[in-house]
Amino acid sequence: MRRTRVLTAVLALAAGLLAGGSPALAADAPAPAPAAVSKAAHTYTWRNARIDGGGFVPGIVFNRSEPDLAYARTDIGGAYRWQESTQSWIPLLDSVGWDDWGHTGVVSIASDSADPDRVYAAVGTYTNDWDPGNGAVMRSADRGASWRKTALPFKLGGNMPGRGMGERLAVDPHDNDVLYLGAPSGHGLWRSTDAGVTWSQVTSFPNPGNYAEDPDDESGYASDNQGVVWVTFDESTGTAGSPARTVYVGVADKENAVYRSTDAGATWERLAGQPTGYLAHKGVLDAENGHLYLAYSDTGGPYDGGKGRLYRYATATGTWTDISPVAEADTYFGFSGLTVDRQNPGTVMATAYSSWWPDTQIFRSTDSGATWTQAWRYTSYPERENRYVMDVSSSPWLTWGANPSPPEQTPKLGWMTEALEIDPFDPDRMMYGTGATVYGTEELTNWDDDTPFTIRPMVRGLEETAVLDLASPPSGAPLLSALGDIGGFRHTDLTKVPSMMFTQPNFTSTTSLDFAEADPGTVVRVGHADSGPHVAFSTDNGANWFAGTDPSGASGGGTVAASADGGRFVWSPEGAGVHHTTGFGTSWSASRGIPAGAVVESDREDPETFYGFKSGRFYVSRDGGATFEASQATGLPAGDSVRFKALPGTAGEIWLAGGASDGPYGLWHSTDFGKTFSKLPGVEEADTVGFGKAAPGASYQTLFTSARIDGVRGIYRSTDAGASWVRINDDAHQWGWTGAAVTGDPRVFGRVYVATNGRGVIYGDPGGGTDPGPSDACEVTYRVTNAWGDGFQADVRLTNTGTAAWDGWSLAWSFPDGRRIAHLWNGTHTQSGTSVTVRNADWNRAVAPGASVAFGFTASGPSAGATPAAFALGGRECTVK
Repeated sequence: MRRTRVLTAVLALAAGLLAGGSPALAADAPAPAPAAVSKAAHTYTWRNARIDGGGFVPGIVFNRSEPDLAYARTDIGGAYRWQESTQSWIPLLDSVGWDDWGHTGVVSIASDSADPDRVYAAVGTYTNDWDPGNGAVMRSADRGASWRKTALPFKLGGNMPGRGMGERLAVDPHDNDVLYLGAPSGHGLWRSTDAGVTWSQVTSFPNPGNYAEDPDDESGYASDNQGVVWVTFDESTGTAGSPARTVYVGVADKENAVYRSTDAGATWERLAGQPTGYLAHKGVLDAENGHLYLAYSDTGGPYDGGKGRLYRYATATGTWTDISPVAEADTYFGFSGLTVDRQNPGTVMATAYSSWWPDTQIFRSTDSGATWTQAWRYTSYPERENRYVMDVSSSPWLTWGANPSPPEQTPKLGWMTEALEIDPFDPDRMMYGTGATVYGTEELTNWDDDTPFTIRPMVRGLEETAVLDLASPPSGAPLLSALGDIGGFRHTDLTKVPSMMFTQPNFTSTTSLDFAEADPGTVVRVGHADSGPHVAFSTDNGANWFAGTDPSGASGGGTVAASADGGRFVWSPEGAGVHHTTGFGTSWSASRGIPAGAVVESDREDPETFYGFKSGRFYVSRDGGATFEASQATGLPAGDSVRFKALPGTAGEIWLAGGASDGPYGLWHSTDFGKTFSKLPGVEEADTVGFGKAAPGASYQTLFTSARIDGVRGIYRSTDAGASWVRINDDAHQWGWTGAAVTGDPRVFGRVYVATNGRGVIYGDPGGGTDPGPSDACEVTYRVTNAWGDGFQADVRLTNTGTAAWDGWSLAWSFPDGRRIAHLWNGTHTQSGTSVTVRNADWNRAVAPGASVAFGFTASGPSAGATPAAFALGGRECTVK
């Protein structure tokens, strides 16, 4: 169950990872020459390894004038637009870069009903110092395809307490150049009169709020004033071109929760007679009947809330009516999700968002709140009767692999259900957000006939997991992931949702995982758990698991490493020092010579060798983790923001990334079991490192890193052991913070898996077209057709020998040293060092089964020995004829 959000980026920030700066160059071994760098992004196709959901969706917004136009906001994973034709969500904020990572947290979103092409997002993740940047309002004139940004003079909190209240951002329905924004932290109410370009505080607004979840929290997270939390216009009080005269505003103040202006925001007054002792999470207006509905809770949520009420305010008379579906004494939850059926305005629905056990509850009234029915009820306790049927076949992991006792059921109807919306054009369609997914139905009016209706995940395309570690074994499943909040998955097919997360045991978050390089069936993972052990093992590549035992004092996951042969494990758990074991962790022995909290990894060739890093020192064990010795290497990062990996296939070769702006920061390389390290001077900052299949014709495995090279942040690839680098992502694909993990695929050249903090597992393949099919689906004929003293000409024919058409192609190879393409026709090319990639032109992107496409080029260098040994199409090897 989703009670916390992983703060991966916060932890990195606290360690100083996210500030830029010039690194100090220091190393024991001689430094290589500066790396050659290609700033231009190579064309890659980027997708998510499908999980579908996995995070809290606190807001869903439908446009009021255009059917099927809807948006969803997430607390750390950006914003999305619904695409009706595919019944899926399109991510809109992947362009947010490393330096602005906090802008992946969306505290509010607003769709302009007067001009449906316009959409706005209020962004910023934390209001305390976890996020170094201020918030911003992003505005788009093309439904989120592109954005412009206005910086704010204060922070916003998309992942702060109270984030399910709202919406804080609203567009005036009559004058769409006017927007309001409710701010946290005592900053009050803000307004724009130029469509979000500039903002100023509404100084006449009297109350900035005063409620904090925990005023004594010294971190500033729970002690922040949750502020002004929603804005609602009364569209019946204005005319086109003039601002709406009446505006309602909700404030996080239990005694003064609702304010109103009747003169377009010039003056404000507290609504007389309003209930006290609660926070108004939502204020939804039924202008046709003159009813303002309000959902109240005794706390700000999204996890907590023990009491709540629903009220109806008559806008014409000022009469307040308690329309709560249950007596106050019978509530153990607050109300938050709130929506009106715009086709049938007397129909209103609300959620008991903080009813964790046995389930959330949804209430529905068709007479403006006079009477209510509920989604489920008790028959004879603990048995219950549901009005709905849950179908999670598209996301089967939503059962959590659980087998609960009544009245609890699996899958649950939900938890943290603060977002609830009836489609304004279709009374049968409802969507609601939970702590793990978006659920919905297209049979909602069956409710009123007491006929079962089906609820399904409506979440495809919305990927919101925080990724803590990744592994891609040389055999078995191509991807194993360690995730915050939902544990992790074994992907046997990246395009399909796995049937279940890791279970037996379930971890609330998996912090680290590893496999035995020579025996990929042996896998270990560690993580956080509400109870029970914090370590688990698998002997079938992660398909099935069994629990290990904890060393004394272990309280959390930490990091773990498996020996190359799978016979030993080293674990650095939270709450205890580093330990080692033989077998599968039935007993652990303390490792000597290495400090508690060290990051641990294994050599990928020598089963007796393990490594560790802590506070600037590198540690090596040559006896299976029993004892470690500190390396004499100096000049390594002083802090603990370091990730390192040993190279498969070569004993003692290590790549280390990490650091901070106030000390050494970058990428280091050792070939002598960590005795000495050489810093790559061409890499200014690096935070991750991983390996993938070598390029065609190359002998060294491909390197990947999330780094700043030559002044540009991005995901980089090197096919020549770090001598040169190419940026493989682009400005449209940045995903905020990508500092947790990266790995290539040992079976597919060029494929890379990138960990994000809220956008799930991203994977990329070379080329901009569709997947060309299986490995035997292409054939290459390469001929040198002319030669002269210092150059030559070659013709290449690429044939589709598969059964599916290609929509775009990308062919890669490596030249021997000294050859460089000068001119190419019938395609486009890039070259970095010896690595060449040729892509289709616009007119020859489509290649039918059995058809061929040809291109040619001239190149400098000798023709003798210039024929490449291998070719890869979209990362998959072709037959060479």
